[in-house]
Amino acid sequence: MNPGGTPPVLTPLPDLATLANPHTYQGPSTATLAWAGIEQLAEPGEPALPVTVTSYEQAGTRQVEVTDVSRIVAVDIAGSIAITLAGLGLTDHLVGRDTSTELPGTQQLPEVTRGGHTLSPEAVLALRPTLVLTDGSVGPLDAFAQLRDAGIPVVFVGQNVGFDGAQELARRVGAAVGLPDAGQALADRIGAEVADVRAQVQAVAPAPGERLRMAFVYLRGTAGVYYVFGSSAGAGELIEALGGVDAAADAGVGEMVPLTDEAMLAVNPDVILVMTDGLASVGGVDGLIADRPAIALTQAGINRRVVDMADREMLAFGPRSAAVLYALARAIYAPEAP
Repeated sequence: MNPGGTPPVLTPLPDLATLANPHTYQGPSTATLAWAGIEQLAEPGEPALPVTVTSYEQAGTRQVEVTDVSRIVAVDIAGSIAITLAGLGLTDHLVGRDTSTELPGTQQLPEVTRGGHTLSPEAVLALRPTLVLTDGSVGPLDAFAQLRDAGIPVVFVGQNVGFDGAQELARRVGAAVGLPDAGQALADRIGAEVADVRAQVQAVAPAPGERLRMAFVYLRGTAGVYYVFGSSAGAGELIEALGGVDAAADAGVGEMVPLTDEAMLAVNPDVILVMTDGLASVGGVDGLIADRPAIALTQAGINRRVVDMADREMLAFGPRSAAVLYALARAIYAPEAP
């Protein structure tokens, strides 16, 4: 069974290329997934337990024995581990979720993170999990130590960024739950789906030398947090897959830099990519330009070319990788297509 029903057939992107010149299109657009569910493997098999796996932790690696996967708590900042488990057919094994996990079949599960970033060990212990999976993107580390001291196996699958990272995440999660072959099969499927959408994007995107300059901007207006991402968090790989030029990296931004006027003018993107809640936190496109006037001087600002996508989806690499890429390509190259 697929959590959320049957996946739709995606219209090939070349048929959606309605813009004569994406450089001159004006106005913001929103990227929306065509389907909220996850297509699970047809025959994932039964977990082969016990299994001893590597936990990739801040202080180094350790070996963890997993004997029972009947009650799993999966927590990370983007919800990628939970949707990977769904792809492996283990949605029903989840007993708790992080704030970012919004997957059909998990809406009623108790949340065990506060504010999306902070794990409550008491909330986890109350669920009597047999396995906790995380990637280290939520904390504090002491919370996981407390769970381990209580006798609960805790496996850090590592922070796997980008499309290749999504495949590695599938392999590591599959190994941790006693389904290594299914993990590899899911990784292969993710790779094939991303390659297919990449090929479609190349048919839509401008030719090399004329490609859109894109920049990912992280916004949290209520906290006064404004950053331009360079190659970090997979933003650069996503932009490359979208047939764009990573404008921040092109301007010499490595990881991330504060969104100052100088930084924005140096980056000078044609398209700004943002998370939906982040854009809302600054008052939308008008609020963003009013708060950071230099944006109005960039090509993206002149055309009000801001593309937003839900926070839990934009950089949530996993089984949804191809669907996220597809949705963003539609929003960039064919925002008015049905």
